Amino acid sequence: MLQAGNAVFYNVDNNKGKEMKRIYHPYWLWEDWKAGMWNQTTGEKRREMLEKAIEFTGNADLYGSWMMKVIDSWRYGCEHNLTERSMNRLAWIGHAAACMAIGATEDVTRQAWAFLSDKQREDADAKAKQALSVWIERHEKANQQLHLFVGT
Repeated sequence: MLQAGNAVFYNVDNNKGKEMKRIYHPYWLWEDWKAGMWNQTTGEKRREMLEKAIEFTGNADLYGSWMMKVIDSWRYGCEHNLTERSMNRLAWIGHAAACMAIGATEDVTRQAWAFLSDKQREDADAKAKQALSVWIERHEKANQQLHLFVGT
């Protein structure tokens, strides 16, 4: 274990067989938390949000474009969640995209998923896999550059 600033690092194995350091950030830095992804919604507001979430998550191209925006701009949330191999990273990217794009909470996005066809789910998963792959590639490249810079 290594501590640096507000992050704690652990070694975990990623998809490529290399070690990826687990990065922790306190929740108050997570962009998804700040954006309300973990809020609770009830009543008419929840029903309206669910309708929007079904439409949004059912459009893989639109949904995928917001997944890319998440990996481009939510540094702390991505580092904290995407370096954790034991969690469903594809789901997190999708939930974060729905939160960023339409303000949907995580539980509403999960509920919307149940209304999608198998084809819509497959297409959304493919977009999430693409976004995760891009994030991992960028993350590994940044880490390699840092090691070259600091000489470790």
